[in-house]
Amino acid sequence: MALIEIAREVRLTPEESWLRLTDWERHGRFVPLTRISRTATGFVARTGLGPVGFDDPMEIVEWQEPSFCRLEKRGRLVTGWAELRVEPHGPGSRVTWREQIDVRGMPRALDGLTRVSSAKLFSRVVDGLLA
Repeated sequence: MALIEIAREVRLTPEESWLRLTDWERHGRFVPLTRISRTATGFVARTGLGPVGFDDPMEIVEWQEPSFCRLEKRGRLVTGWAELRVEPHGPGSRVTWREQIDVRGMPRALDGLTRVSSAKLFSRVVDGLLA
């Protein structure tokens, strides 16, 4: 299990930060070889090249627009959850992204590698969405 937290203070209004963070399809622009498609209750991130890859289905289980969202990761390979929080901060907003990532079959000894690589990847996503 890898738990990460990414926090950013930006000059965007909380409403604009929220709109950018929850534009699910845009997330795929910042994750290599990934595209996002919506479902009835969330979305699926498909990562791969051609027929080789995996799906990362996520369900929105809590939605408090424009300040909080909780997702449950329901995949065969990747499980866990993510929480997105947006709060007013000075002239802009503070964005916090917390995520617990479990990769099935991955030895606990490699949790550190999962944590470091996930923090780097999701920092790229958050920074890209808020730019």
